[in-house]
Amino acid sequence: MSLHDLTFPLVPRRRLVGLAFGAMQSARRGTGSDVAGSRPYAPGDDIDRIDWGASARLSSARASDEFVVRERFAEEAPRVVLLCDRRAEMRLYPTELPWLHKAEAMRTAADIIAESTAQARGFIGYVDYATGEEPFWRPPRSHGEYWAIKERHLAWPEFNAPGDTLERGLEFLSGHRRSVPAGSFVFILSDFLAPPPDEAWTRALEYRWDVVPVVIQDPVWEGSFPAVASLVVPLADASGRLRLVRMRASEAARRREEHEQRRDLLLGGFRELGIEPILVSASDHAHIFGAFLAWSDERQFRRGRGW
Repeated sequence: MSLHDLTFPLVPRRRLVGLAFGAMQSARRGTGSDVAGSRPYAPGDDIDRIDWGASARLSSARASDEFVVRERFAEEAPRVVLLCDRRAEMRLYPTELPWLHKAEAMRTAADIIAESTAQARGFIGYVDYATGEEPFWRPPRSHGEYWAIKERHLAWPEFNAPGDTLERGLEFLSGHRRSVPAGSFVFILSDFLAPPPDEAWTRALEYRWDVVPVVIQDPVWEGSFPAVASLVVPLADASGRLRLVRMRASEAARRREEHEQRRDLLLGGFRELGIEPILVSASDHAHIFGAFLAWSDERQFRRGRGW
């Protein structure tokens, strides 16, 4: 299966308001496939919108000529922004080690999001702080951005973003709300080991963005910690350089408890805010695609229950 086939439905939390040439439902009436309701025919209505079956039943019941027009929800072009964390820690771990290569996982996840946006006939934008203090920004304003983001920006080799890059990214997007209006998807790809403050999430939700954290963590060293008592293990710093360390059993157990509690608090905090995170713990396409598909299926299920 090619990457082009690995696409998931972009299921919004709420109906959108936007341009009527995409593939997502909005609250606005217009041309689309989903029925919004019916009403009596009024002069000037398009006769193609007449529901002849309903009109015949109403005419029979009233013994007069009655016409019913079926209204539909407009279909919208989704707007998607990728906020990628390019701190030095996101280069871990080296490809020669048998653990999660976070940079590769981030690119694969972003590729799948970009393909899914194109499949939904949407617009995709991109922001990061890879080179340091100044943001790199491509607003979601044309279908042509799709190839530039996939082939150039996601492959950019620099990882020199500051520690507060996610907070800066959300603050930057808040100043570009004409390009990122309410209802836009904001996928944030990070290990979230340096998460933004709660206020940043609150502001993003107040803007009515559809915020989706993609949590990229190694399940062995970041989501937990192995039992390495009395063993010499290689640990990598943010630059990727390795050093050998010998740990006691108590120290390994303490780190495991801290890491598992940290991840539980992170994921639980998202859910308390009504945000559904996507957890990525491997870099292969099948695993990451499955994580996005499960997220989409869960949203479909919740919406079916009136969420």
